[in-house]
Amino acid sequence: MKLFPKIFLPTLLILTVIFLNPVLLFFSKHLLPKPPIYPFNPSEEVKIATVAGKIKYSVDYTIVLVGDSMTERLGNGDELKGYLSLYYPNKTFEILNYGFGATNILSLPDRLTTATFMKREFRPILDIDFDLLLIESFGYNPLSELSLEQGLRKQSEMLDISLNLIDSAQKKARVAFFTTIAPNKDIFSKGIVELSATQRSSWVKERNRYIENHTAYAKTHQLPLIDIYHSSLDLFGNGKSIYIDSQDNLHPSPTGIFFISQQLASGISKLQLLKN
Repeated sequence: MKLFPKIFLPTLLILTVIFLNPVLLFFSKHLLPKPPIYPFNPSEEVKIATVAGKIKYSVDYTIVLVGDSMTERLGNGDELKGYLSLYYPNKTFEILNYGFGATNILSLPDRLTTATFMKREFRPILDIDFDLLLIESFGYNPLSELSLEQGLRKQSEMLDISLNLIDSAQKKARVAFFTTIAPNKDIFSKGIVELSATQRSSWVKERNRYIENHTAYAKTHQLPLIDIYHSSLDLFGNGKSIYIDSQDNLHPSPTGIFFISQQLASGISKLQLLKN
């Protein structure tokens, strides 16, 4: 004897998700550990020197992050340094954040070779003696003026150019790709941009394609990849709202910043991007 009619099972599943989702969100928010306090005194001045024509910071490891506003939200990297201290005890870090809002992949080559002014002047990345360069996808700022096919091709072309520039300037440079959290097609940009449900879904699909193309490029070129995007998806392939700022429904929430920072630190350790 069948206990439930066929039509009841999908309904039961939907109701279960609806009622359990708030509970799961609550626990995911409170179970994600906050980053430990970076154990080294932040008041101690990090000295800067010039070594062999490159800017050198007086720490064990200098990490450069480059991307758009999704990366910019990580600020000065205190959370990232806190999580890194779990994997690299007794090591000191300098995090240089070259995440700039409203910028796309076309700006990456210039950011590597030319000083950039964003509220203040940022020296060219390739003038820095860094230990690790982490390149984000810029997927939240797609090249929408081009067709999707042309835009993805241009994205890959800019990555080709950028990697050649890096190789020419610092042949021993350690470079890895990373992706940020996934957008949510149901709430994307609500409160800052007026979009219909169809438009919102279309915008998210476009951004997802650029993020996925960044991932594919890394795999094709056998580059280290820290894939935060797929780790932030829910069971239905949508970005988990707990990681998204409830004010603009776009950028990382405080929990999202913890999550991205934790994933970066874990990925750096697992991929052995820095020596312990």
